Amino acid sequence: MEDKIKVVLVGCGGIAGAWLNPVKAIPEIEIAGLVDINVEKANQLKDKFALDNAITGTDLKSILKKIKPHAVFDCTVPCAHPKVTITALQHGCHVLGEKPLAEDMKSARRMLSAAEKGGKIYAVIQNRRYMNNIICYRDAIHSGKIGDITTLNADFYIGAHFGGFRDEMKHVLLVDMAIHTFDQARFITGLDPVSVYCYDWNPKNSWYADGSSAMAIFEMSNGVIFNYRGSWCSEGMNTSWESSWRTVGTKGSVLWDGFDTIKGQTRISDEGFVRKQEDFTVPVTEKINFTCHAGLIREFIQCIKNGGTPQTECHDNIKSLAMVHASIKSAE
Repeated sequence: MEDKIKVVLVGCGGIAGAWLNPVKAIPEIEIAGLVDINVEKANQLKDKFALDNAITGTDLKSILKKIKPHAVFDCTVPCAHPKVTITALQHGCHVLGEKPLAEDMKSARRMLSAAEKGGKIYAVIQNRRYMNNIICYRDAIHSGKIGDITTLNADFYIGAHFGGFRDEMKHVLLVDMAIHTFDQARFITGLDPVSVYCYDWNPKNSWYADGSSAMAIFEMSNGVIFNYRGSWCSEGMNTSWESSWRTVGTKGSVLWDGFDTIKGQTRISDEGFVRKQEDFTVPVTEKINFTCHAGLIREFIQCIKNGGTPQTECHDNIKSLAMVHASIKSAE
């Protein structure tokens, strides 16, 4: 493998900056091409990040043939993910793409098949897995202090005024945001989804076309229940983007506010109407050096160079996507 991993980035809208900013600190990556249906956006991004040697264009296939990159970063809108990913895989490229993997399960399975056929890595950005606080929370849950997990609750309430394509999406919260929380639930518990009951709706104050609020009850493996409550049109008392969490175990509970506060209590008595509880110190987890997009992009590049499988490789991530589409099916 060459010292530099040549990458073509597709989709030069606002999210691209969240990728290119950490890339500046990863010397193994060379951004060799920028592709967008509006070439002016590609040229503007090239100038903004001083990517003087990057080739810009509107046609991914021709750019891939010209550059022959090792990998493609897919920063396009969700409906474009299958075409971009499959094209890149068919041209011998590894792919790291924005979430969601696809807008439907049929397309997702086609993408997995293309990755298998090409023998390439296809992973999806689920940047919440690469955050120190969620790792600390996961470790506290599995420390043994609260016994076996029985219930997991997540609340997500933010009034997000994006404008653009999200305002017109069907089931916007489930399709474009809830996958983060669903994937977090799998990461926190180490469990996979079995079934779901979901209801989504659009409150009268919503500025979205459809499905800006949702509630879902998942049965997870081992009989654990995961409850999700969320809204993208909730004004006031916003949660963090990482949601606020409660995990209930057979001997205690752990809370995480989605920011910096994690606290736990465990039962220390077997007598009384309400058993006596005691706070416990949340174990200190060694901090990771690179978080969010930076952590995931670095892991992806190292797997290309040295072998291995990213945490969010498509065969794992499709389980989180399945939670989204099963929720939509239930809601409909």
